[in-house]
This record gives sequence, structure tokens and C-alpha cells, in this order.
Amino acid sequence: MTGFWKNGRRVVEVPCTIEIERTADSLHAHVDLQGIEIEPGDEVIVHDAPTSIPFGESTIVHSRATVVLAGRVERLMARIAGYFELTELYEVGFSPGRTP
Repeated sequence: MTGFWKNGRRVVEVPCTIEIERTADSLHAHVDLQGIEIEPGDEVIVHDAPTSIPFGESTIVHSRATVVLAGRVERLMARIAGYFELTELYEVGFSPGRTP
């Protein structure tokens, strides 16, 4: 894990494992970053990840990722934004429907 500062934010290079599956049962891609815990507001850039795989296959690729760690203000703003986006899911209206 290597790190440096850019524009007042800490930037860290870490190894990662990319798991991609494209089958009839599942379509997903997961990235496991090694040696760092991601928190709200952090940005992750995965390098040299495959953009697609043939249908019916799954693959695991080892690569590197760049993580830009958020500062205290960015973390707070990300938490607040996440809270308000979550509360939008709670907005459910019940109405009796059409009444003649």
C-alpha cells in the first residue's frame, strides 16, 4: 500500500481482487480492496478491470485500485446526503383510490 496527498486529500494505492460473474443465475461484479476500509465519501478507481466477459462465465482478476480518502467535511456531507436519500424510500402514500 502506497500513499500520497493530492489536493488536500490522501490518495492510497492498494491491491485488489475483482470477481465478475455473468451467468443465467447471476450478473455481478465485486471488488475486494486489501489493506484499507472504505468509508462514506471515499472514492475508488479500479485499474485494468475487464469491462465484460462472455455469457456463462465467471472470472477472478487481481489488480490495483486507487482510493481517494475523504476528509472530515466530505464524510459528514456524504452521511447527511445518504440519510436524506434513505428517507425518500420512506415516503409512502396511502389513499383510498378513486371514489365515485
